[in-house]
Amino acid sequence: MNPLSVLSLLSIATGACFFVAGSVGMLRFPDAFTRLHATTKADNVGLGLVIVGLLLQTDSFYDGAKLVAVWLLVAQSGAAACHLIARAALHRGVRPWSRT
Repeated sequence: MNPLSVLSLLSIATGACFFVAGSVGMLRFPDAFTRLHATTKADNVGLGLVIVGLLLQTDSFYDGAKLVAVWLLVAQSGAAACHLIARAALHRGVRPWSRT
């Protein structure tokens, strides 16, 4: 394996770990807002790392541009969906968790 393949594999594996951490956060955190935060942040970083790992393996600029476009679209839609879900939860009377 050449160093570029090793770096690509490392980036993709790190991204997969972020996906797992976001999934665990969604299961472990106490309320909807912290669950949304864990899932959205970890998935955006995880997808970014997976895209970087895949970019290292692409041969053409066009393929790389498509990967970056997918990442940007998913990041924007994830942020918008998270905002809408949190806003709907607030309107339904769901209160953020506190230790008190």
